[in-house]
Amino acid sequence: MIIANPIYDVVFKRLMENDRAAKFFLGTLLGQEVESLEMQPQEFTHDIEELFGIRLFRLDFMAVVRTDKGESKKILIEVQKAKEPTDLMRFRNYLAEQYKKQEIINQKKTTLPITTIYILGFPLPGIETACVHVARQYRDMINESILDKKNDFIECLTHDSYVVQVLRITGKYKTRLDKLLSVFEQKNFVGDSEIIKEYEHETDDEDVKVIANILHHAGTDPESRKEIENEQEARRTINEMLAAKEKKNLQTIEEQAKALDEKDKLLEEQRKLIEELKKQLKK
Repeated sequence: MIIANPIYDVVFKRLMENDRAAKFFLGTLLGQEVESLEMQPQEFTHDIEELFGIRLFRLDFMAVVRTDKGESKKILIEVQKAKEPTDLMRFRNYLAEQYKKQEIINQKKTTLPITTIYILGFPLPGIETACVHVARQYRDMINESILDKKNDFIECLTHDSYVVQVLRITGKYKTRLDKLLSVFEQKNFVGDSEIIKEYEHETDDEDVKVIANILHHAGTDPESRKEIENEQEARRTINEMLAAKEKKNLQTIEEQAKALDEKDKLLEEQRKLIEELKKQLKK
Protein backbone atom coordinates (compact mmCIF):
# COMPACT_ATOMS: atom_id res chain seq x y z
CA MET A 1 0.00 0.00 0.00
CA ILE A 2 1.25 3.49 -0.90
CA ILE A 3 1.04 5.94 2.03
CA ALA A 4 2.16 9.52 2.64
CA ASN A 5 5.04 10.16 5.03
CA PRO A 6 3.41 11.37 8.29
CA ILE A 7 6.55 13.26 9.34
CA TYR A 8 5.24 16.17 7.24
CA ASP A 9 2.94 18.59 9.05
CA VAL A 10 0.17 18.65 6.45
CA VAL A 11 -0.04 14.84 6.57
CA PHE A 12 0.21 14.52 10.34
CA LYS A 13 -2.48 17.15 10.85
CA ARG A 14 -4.86 15.24 8.60
CA LEU A 15 -4.10 12.08 10.56
CA MET A 16 -4.77 13.69 13.94
CA GLU A 17 -8.00 15.33 12.79
CA ASN A 18 -9.51 11.83 12.72
CA ASP A 19 -10.83 11.14 16.24
CA ARG A 20 -10.19 7.40 16.18
CA ALA A 21 -6.68 7.76 14.75
CA ALA A 22 -5.81 10.46 17.30
CA LYS A 23 -7.09 8.39 20.24
CA PHE A 24 -5.11 5.37 19.01
CA PHE A 25 -1.95 7.45 18.59
CA LEU A 26 -2.15 9.19 21.97
CA GLY A 27 -3.54 6.25 23.95
CA THR A 28 -0.87 3.86 22.64
CA LEU A 29 2.01 6.21 23.51
CA LEU A 30 0.59 7.12 26.92
CA GLY A 31 -0.36 3.54 27.70
CA GLN A 32 -3.76 4.76 28.88
CA GLU A 33 -7.29 4.67 27.54
CA VAL A 34 -8.30 8.02 26.05
CA GLU A 35 -11.96 8.50 26.92
CA SER A 36 -12.49 11.80 25.14
CA LEU A 37 -10.39 14.12 23.06
CA GLU A 38 -10.64 17.72 21.91
CA MET A 39 -8.05 19.02 19.46
CA GLN A 40 -6.95 22.63 19.75
CA PRO A 41 -4.59 23.31 16.82
CA GLN A 42 -2.06 26.07 17.42
CA GLU A 43 -0.53 27.27 14.17
CA PHE A 44 2.46 29.52 13.57
CA THR A 45 4.07 31.00 10.52
CA HIS A 46 7.42 32.18 9.22
CA ASP A 47 7.60 34.92 6.57
CA ILE A 48 9.12 32.51 4.07
CA GLU A 49 6.29 30.02 4.62
CA GLU A 50 3.72 32.62 3.62
CA LEU A 51 5.28 32.57 0.14
CA PHE A 52 4.29 28.91 -0.14
CA GLY A 53 0.82 29.32 1.34
CA ILE A 54 1.35 26.84 4.19
CA ARG A 55 1.54 26.99 7.97
CA LEU A 56 3.65 24.82 10.22
CA PHE A 57 2.05 24.05 13.56
CA ARG A 58 1.91 22.19 16.81
CA LEU A 59 -1.13 20.32 18.11
CA ASP A 60 -2.67 20.74 21.53
CA PHE A 61 -5.23 18.31 22.90
CA MET A 62 -7.58 18.48 25.85
CA ALA A 63 -7.96 14.83 26.85
CA VAL A 64 -9.73 12.79 29.48
CA VAL A 65 -7.69 9.65 30.18
CA ARG A 66 -8.34 6.69 32.44
CA THR A 67 -5.43 6.18 34.85
CA ASP A 68 -3.99 2.88 36.04
CA LYS A 69 -6.17 3.21 39.16
CA GLY A 70 -9.31 3.41 37.00
CA GLU A 71 -9.85 7.12 37.60
CA SER A 72 -10.74 9.66 34.90
CA LYS A 73 -8.24 12.51 34.66
CA LYS A 74 -8.26 15.62 32.47
CA ILE A 75 -4.89 16.61 31.00
CA LEU A 76 -3.33 18.80 28.32
CA ILE A 77 -1.33 16.95 25.66
CA GLU A 78 1.06 18.88 23.43
CA VAL A 79 2.34 17.16 20.29
CA GLN A 80 5.25 18.69 18.39
CA LYS A 81 7.25 17.43 15.43
CA ALA A 82 10.76 18.30 14.41
CA LYS A 83 12.11 17.15 11.05
CA GLU A 84 15.36 19.05 11.60
CA PRO A 85 17.33 19.83 14.80
CA THR A 86 16.74 23.55 14.14
CA ASP A 87 13.04 23.05 14.96
CA LEU A 88 13.86 22.37 18.60
CA MET A 89 14.29 26.06 19.39
CA ARG A 90 10.53 26.59 19.41
CA PHE A 91 9.72 23.72 21.84
CA ARG A 92 10.62 25.61 25.01
CA ASN A 93 8.57 28.67 24.00
CA TYR A 94 5.45 26.59 23.35
CA LEU A 95 5.82 24.72 26.61
CA ALA A 96 6.00 28.02 28.51
CA GLU A 97 2.72 29.04 26.85
CA GLN A 98 1.07 25.80 27.95
CA TYR A 99 1.98 26.38 31.59
CA LYS A 100 0.08 29.69 31.46
CA LYS A 101 -3.18 28.05 30.38
CA GLN A 102 -6.14 27.64 32.72
CA GLU A 103 -9.39 25.77 32.15
CA ILE A 104 -12.81 26.22 33.74
CA ILE A 105 -13.76 23.05 35.65
CA ASN A 106 -16.77 23.09 37.97
CA GLN A 107 -16.96 26.88 37.48
CA LYS A 108 -13.40 27.33 38.77
CA LYS A 109 -10.21 28.23 36.98
CA THR A 110 -7.95 25.20 37.09
CA THR A 111 -4.41 24.51 35.87
CA LEU A 112 -4.20 21.11 34.20
CA PRO A 113 -1.24 18.68 34.15
CA ILE A 114 0.72 18.71 30.87
CA THR A 115 2.08 15.81 28.86
CA THR A 116 4.38 16.47 25.90
CA ILE A 117 5.00 14.25 22.87
CA TYR A 118 7.90 14.99 20.51
CA ILE A 119 8.25 13.25 17.13
CA LEU A 120 11.78 13.71 15.82
CA GLY A 121 12.93 13.20 12.24
CA PHE A 122 16.57 12.91 13.32
CA PRO A 123 18.39 10.64 15.83
CA LEU A 124 19.43 11.74 19.31
CA PRO A 125 23.05 10.72 20.05
CA GLY A 126 23.28 8.04 22.71
CA ILE A 127 19.54 7.22 22.70
CA GLU A 128 19.23 4.10 20.54
CA THR A 129 15.55 3.24 21.08
CA ALA A 130 12.74 4.49 18.86
CA CYS A 131 10.44 5.49 21.70
CA VAL A 132 11.35 6.99 25.09
CA HIS A 133 9.13 7.79 28.07
CA VAL A 134 10.65 10.40 30.37
CA ALA A 135 8.72 9.69 33.57
CA ARG A 136 8.82 11.32 36.99
CA GLN A 137 9.02 9.87 40.47
CA TYR A 138 8.24 11.38 43.85
CA ARG A 139 11.28 10.55 45.97
CA ASP A 140 11.33 11.04 49.73
CA MET A 141 14.87 12.32 50.27
CA ILE A 142 14.62 12.04 54.07
CA ASN A 143 13.61 8.40 54.21
CA GLU A 144 15.23 7.41 50.87
CA SER A 145 12.00 5.95 49.47
CA ILE A 146 9.65 6.35 46.49
CA LEU A 147 6.25 7.88 47.25
CA ASP A 148 3.22 6.25 45.61
CA LYS A 149 0.96 9.29 46.02
CA LYS A 150 0.83 12.34 43.77
CA ASN A 151 -0.05 15.96 44.42
CA ASP A 152 -1.94 18.33 42.09
CA PHE A 153 0.44 21.22 42.86
CA ILE A 154 3.50 19.20 41.80
CA GLU A 155 1.70 17.63 38.82
CA CYS A 156 0.92 21.07 37.37
CA LEU A 157 4.53 22.24 37.70
CA THR A 158 6.21 19.17 36.19
CA HIS A 159 5.35 16.91 33.27
CA ASP A 160 5.98 13.57 31.58
CA SER A 161 7.41 13.49 28.06
CA TYR A 162 7.37 10.97 25.24
CA VAL A 163 9.99 11.11 22.47
CA VAL A 164 9.66 9.20 19.18
CA GLN A 165 12.73 8.92 16.93
CA VAL A 166 11.40 7.89 13.54
CA LEU A 167 14.86 7.07 12.17
CA ARG A 168 15.30 4.42 14.89
CA ILE A 169 12.07 2.53 14.16
CA THR A 170 13.14 -1.04 13.43
CA GLY A 171 10.19 -2.39 11.45
CA LYS A 172 8.91 -4.79 14.12
CA TYR A 173 5.17 -5.46 13.98
CA LYS A 174 4.19 -7.29 17.16
CA THR A 175 2.97 -5.02 19.94
CA ARG A 176 0.39 -2.27 19.68
CA LEU A 177 3.20 0.29 19.94
CA ASP A 178 5.15 -1.45 17.14
CA LYS A 179 2.10 -1.24 14.89
CA LEU A 180 1.64 2.46 15.59
CA LEU A 181 5.30 3.26 14.97
CA SER A 182 5.34 1.22 11.74
CA VAL A 183 3.57 3.99 9.78
CA PHE A 184 6.32 6.46 10.80
CA GLU A 185 9.18 4.22 9.65
CA GLN A 186 11.44 6.16 7.26
CA LYS A 187 12.10 3.37 4.74
CA ASN A 188 10.77 1.97 1.46
CA PHE A 189 10.33 5.39 -0.12
CA VAL A 190 9.00 5.68 -3.65
CA GLY A 191 11.29 8.16 -5.45
CA ASP A 192 13.90 10.48 -3.98
CA SER A 193 11.56 13.06 -2.42
CA GLU A 194 10.66 10.86 0.61
CA ILE A 195 7.08 12.10 0.36
CA ILE A 196 5.43 8.71 -0.18
CA LYS A 197 6.48 5.17 0.69
CA GLU A 198 5.42 1.57 0.33
CA TYR A 199 3.77 0.32 3.53
CA GLU A 200 4.58 -3.39 3.60
CA HIS A 201 2.86 -4.52 6.82
CA GLU A 202 -0.51 -6.27 6.84
CA THR A 203 -3.07 -4.07 8.59
CA ASP A 204 -4.47 -6.73 10.92
CA ASP A 205 -5.36 -4.08 13.52
CA GLU A 206 -8.47 -1.98 12.84
CA ASP A 207 -6.92 1.19 14.28
CA VAL A 208 -3.81 0.77 12.14
CA LYS A 209 -6.06 0.19 9.14
CA VAL A 210 -7.79 3.53 9.77
CA ILE A 211 -4.42 5.32 9.91
CA ALA A 212 -3.10 3.51 6.83
CA ASN A 213 -6.20 4.45 4.82
CA ILE A 214 -5.88 8.13 5.77
CA LEU A 215 -2.21 8.12 4.79
CA HIS A 216 -2.98 6.23 1.58
CA HIS A 217 -5.43 8.93 0.50
CA ALA A 218 -2.94 11.68 1.39
CA GLY A 219 -0.24 9.91 -0.62
CA THR A 220 -2.31 9.28 -3.74
CA ASP A 221 -4.44 12.44 -3.92
CA PRO A 222 -2.75 14.97 -6.28
CA GLU A 223 -3.90 17.98 -4.22
CA SER A 224 -2.52 16.48 -1.01
CA ARG A 225 0.76 15.61 -2.73
CA LYS A 226 1.07 19.24 -3.85
CA GLU A 227 0.61 20.47 -0.27
CA ILE A 228 3.37 18.12 0.92
CA GLU A 229 5.69 19.30 -1.87
CA ASN A 230 5.02 22.92 -0.88
CA GLU A 231 5.92 22.17 2.73
CA GLN A 232 9.05 20.32 1.66
CA GLU A 233 10.17 23.24 -0.50
CA ALA A 234 9.41 25.73 2.28
CA ARG A 235 11.48 23.74 4.77
CA ARG A 236 14.36 23.47 2.29
CA THR A 237 14.32 27.23 1.72
CA ILE A 238 14.10 27.98 5.44
CA ASN A 239 17.03 25.65 6.18
CA GLU A 240 19.10 27.34 3.45
CA MET A 241 18.29 30.76 4.89
CA LEU A 242 19.19 29.63 8.40
CA ALA A 243 22.46 28.14 7.13
CA ALA A 244 23.29 31.37 5.29
CA LYS A 245 22.48 33.41 8.39
CA GLU A 246 24.64 31.15 10.56
CA LYS A 247 27.51 31.45 8.05
CA LYS A 248 27.17 35.23 8.04
CA ASN A 249 27.12 35.35 11.85
CA LEU A 250 30.23 33.16 11.98
CA GLN A 251 31.97 35.42 9.47
CA THR A 252 31.05 38.48 11.57
CA ILE A 253 32.43 36.84 14.71
CA GLU A 254 35.67 35.98 12.91
CA GLU A 255 36.00 39.56 11.64
CA GLN A 256 35.39 40.93 15.14
CA ALA A 257 37.95 38.53 16.60
CA LYS A 258 40.48 39.60 13.97
CA ALA A 259 39.81 43.28 14.74
CA LEU A 260 40.28 42.65 18.47
CA ASP A 261 43.51 40.79 17.77
CA GLU A 262 44.83 43.70 15.71
CA LYS A 263 43.77 46.11 18.47
CA ASP A 264 45.64 44.02 21.05
CA LYS A 265 48.76 44.11 18.88
CA LEU A 266 48.49 47.89 18.54
CA LEU A 267 48.08 48.31 22.30
CA GLU A 268 51.09 46.08 22.89
CA GLU A 269 53.18 48.17 20.49
CA GLN A 270 52.05 51.35 22.27
CA ARG A 271 52.90 49.83 25.63
CA LYS A 272 56.39 48.98 24.45
CA LEU A 273 56.80 52.52 23.03
CA ILE A 274 55.78 54.06 26.36
CA GLU A 275 58.22 51.82 28.23
CA GLU A 276 61.00 52.89 25.87
CA LEU A 277 60.14 56.58 26.38
CA LYS A 278 60.21 56.08 30.15
CA LYS A 279 63.69 54.59 29.89
CA GLN A 280 64.90 57.52 27.78
CA LEU A 281 63.43 60.05 30.22
CA LYS A 282 65.13 58.26 33.09
CA LYS A 283 68.49 58.57 31.31
